[in-house]
Amino acid sequence: MRPPFSFRHLSLPAVIAGFVAVLVGYTSSAAIIFQAASAAGASEATTGGWLTMLGLAMGVTSLGLSLWYRTPILTAWSTPGAALLVTSLPGTPVADAVGIFVFASGLILLCGVTGLFARMMNHIPQAISAAMLAGILLRFGLDAFASLELNFSLTFSMCLAYLLARRFLPRYAILLTLLVGLAVAALQGDIHFSGQPLTFAVPAFIAPHFTPSSLIGIGIPFFVVTMASQNAPGIATLKAAGYRTPVSSLMGWTGLTSLLLSPFGGFSVCIAAITAAICMGPDVHPDPQRRYWGAACAGFFYLLAGLFGGAIGQLFSALPPALIHTIAGLALLGTIAGSLQRALESDKQREAALIAFLITASGVSLMGIGAAFWGLTGGVMAQLIFSVAKREQRPE
Repeated sequence: MRPPFSFRHLSLPAVIAGFVAVLVGYTSSAAIIFQAASAAGASEATTGGWLTMLGLAMGVTSLGLSLWYRTPILTAWSTPGAALLVTSLPGTPVADAVGIFVFASGLILLCGVTGLFARMMNHIPQAISAAMLAGILLRFGLDAFASLELNFSLTFSMCLAYLLARRFLPRYAILLTLLVGLAVAALQGDIHFSGQPLTFAVPAFIAPHFTPSSLIGIGIPFFVVTMASQNAPGIATLKAAGYRTPVSSLMGWTGLTSLLLSPFGGFSVCIAAITAAICMGPDVHPDPQRRYWGAACAGFFYLLAGLFGGAIGQLFSALPPALIHTIAGLALLGTIAGSLQRALESDKQREAALIAFLITASGVSLMGIGAAFWGLTGGVMAQLIFSVAKREQRPE
């Protein structure tokens, strides 16, 4: 049963979590979107329009789904899918690229309508999902402290501010840490604005063109990578955090959104994993049923980012990398700890969960599919083998 909607559940920590989620999302992968659009031969104006549409699409779906289901459901573009497009689209006309987007979105919508994806995700134990999430987020936790080498003064100041805030004002720890980071970076002169004004890039309609060779050679791999490396970890993240959401409905809504917006550059709208985890931690709200406002606030910031198209990426890129890495890692500490606890608390699933965690944390990529998928696959396979072995060892 959904908890009742109330504006009283909205809090400053939820607003900050939403902002940090969008900040991390744009700074970590906006450059890949530029590269993917460039690979398709899109002009600078068209690329800005694509980023505008992606921001608006993620904003609407994050706001709508989070408030409707009272669950921190954050959407994102498919970063692994965009990385595949960077290497696959050169030489492909823009209209053919849009045809690929429409084709892949239609397949995602089909997965939602038929329920095939939901049935597959139901067979993944929660300990395995939690282990995969911990493996994904481990790099962000490590990067937070590795940033001491990049900028010791900035990173140490933020870490110290975080520890003191967790001791005296725990609900505002991330906000205070971010403010300290911005102040130190400004004093060091490490915030560099390009001077280019923020502008609104109007998305332009591009009629899709369907070429069988492109659909088979690029469209199907793009669909597989998006489902395996983005949607599967996204759903597993919700499951690992203890949220039970209708998987088929989420696939249906995100697939339909990207299907309708693909001709305008909204090439993928998926369930987020890493940025969503920022909105699921105890810093957002002690009550898990009230954390949906974190993702809803992120949706609002995505709408703002969409209004300014590609220029918003330049705004976020003005901040030093050490600040981004540190605030992301510290914001995810609670989620990493909770995921590791859920992954290892069951004796029967502990070893399989550890395998899933290590594979995911390794960052291995096979056949163009990222480590999160292989972590889930390896963990489930290990659990099946261990379960069969234990049944065979039982006395008659």
